[in-house]
Amino acid sequence: MSEAPALLRACQVTKHYPGTLALDSVDFEVRGGEVHVLIGENGAGKSTLVKLLAGVEQPTQGYLEFNGRAIRLESTRDAAVAGIGMIYQELSLFPNLSVVENIFMACERTRGGVIDRKAEEQIARGLMKRLEQDIDVHTLVGDLPLGCQQIVEICRALARNVRVLLMDEPTSALSPSEIEVLFRVIRELKATGVGIVYISHKLEELMEIGDRVTVLRDGRLVESAAIADVDVGWIIDRMSGRRWAPPAEHAECAGQAEVLRVEHVHVPGRVHDVSLTLCAGELVGVYGLMGAGRTELFEVLAGSRAAAGGRILLGGSRMEHLSVRERIAQGLALVPEDRQAAGLIPTFSLGRNMTLASLEAHARHGLLSRAEEDASASRLIAQLRIKTTGPAQPITSLSGGNQQKAVISKYLLTKPRVLLMDEPSRGVDVGARAEIFEIARRLASEGVAILFASSDLHEVLSLADRVLVMARGRLSASFARSELSEQNLMAAACAKAESLHVNAQ
Repeated sequence: MSEAPALLRACQVTKHYPGTLALDSVDFEVRGGEVHVLIGENGAGKSTLVKLLAGVEQPTQGYLEFNGRAIRLESTRDAAVAGIGMIYQELSLFPNLSVVENIFMACERTRGGVIDRKAEEQIARGLMKRLEQDIDVHTLVGDLPLGCQQIVEICRALARNVRVLLMDEPTSALSPSEIEVLFRVIRELKATGVGIVYISHKLEELMEIGDRVTVLRDGRLVESAAIADVDVGWIIDRMSGRRWAPPAEHAECAGQAEVLRVEHVHVPGRVHDVSLTLCAGELVGVYGLMGAGRTELFEVLAGSRAAAGGRILLGGSRMEHLSVRERIAQGLALVPEDRQAAGLIPTFSLGRNMTLASLEAHARHGLLSRAEEDASASRLIAQLRIKTTGPAQPITSLSGGNQQKAVISKYLLTKPRVLLMDEPSRGVDVGARAEIFEIARRLASEGVAILFASSDLHEVLSLADRVLVMARGRLSASFARSELSEQNLMAAACAKAESLHVNAQ
């Protein structure tokens, strides 16, 4: 059986940014009816390549071909006209517009020169049904949780009847059941001849959904192969340039003195009567599916969301009346789930973003010391292995994973007693994820209490000393490390409402 011809091809593409060679003479293609997986560590050039394919950026050298003919994509509109769609890692939605308005932005359905709202709503509801969602298409996108916004982004791409679909971390905010639905839709698209470029750091996803894999490293193509001919070790070896070995056994961390106590916290419709404790030196995971209330609980603890009741005590002192800034000063900080909306200022440099939460520590006689800011930023850049030309580099020119490291660095500079981390490895490659885990374990060994939320079973199982499970806004279970298993966590995450009566004291 002969291979399908290439729908979209990048030919010897090179991309220069000031001070950075993002891509170096890369050849890449996607065929009709296949999922071509694109993988590499943060900063390898994956997102840059798909931006060239989507018309977001233009190559410095090289060219693109579509159906065997050279094509120049000056904009995403050119790409859309050609039948190329993209689902972005960093969501490109309008929070002040409704779901249906976002889905049809720049591809409105018209009748007689007038936008046909009824037709758009009907199509939007059909897309939601296809993805097995009950999201009201009239809801403002800004009022939706991150996972639901990801669904809207996917619907937006599907509404365009694409021939090539570029997917950059499409499952980063989705629950396991939603990922299953997305994979079903991907297989349906393959069956109609759509070519799909798929980027993800979740290696088990790639092995399940991919047909071919191409590995990039430092802007260069390392190797391409059929998924059937490779395994996880092969992928990691070529991503990192070093031989892969399974992770070391987890070192149990004995809890010390209680540092955080949460009693009967309640947020109407979101969090219901949650109580827990956290000791110095503990790494405690909070696992749950999308909508379980993890993010809302963390926002209450950090002070960015008001609770209707309950108490929060840090070292025995009440926190409920304190602002976010005051809680940070007391030693309670949150690495947020959505780094773009809540973690970074895009117009600032890497260094300025990293020191934003610890300005007072970098001031002398009321004046900021730029030299001390740069010294602190440089130290964390080295510790977290952030790929950058230095603290002055614009934060938006970094890869998503390196931006995530910058957000974590910002709160490490506050010297927290309790560090809350909401999906800390979202959009982070396997190598950077291991480095973040290493940082978390080191902090715990130094006495910092860490409470992290994750929807990734493997992440929770490999990192946590114990795990709290949330379902429908309540704690449904608490597991010591010796009790952890995928089956236990999933069963608790899917628990029925009448069984949710756990307090993790």
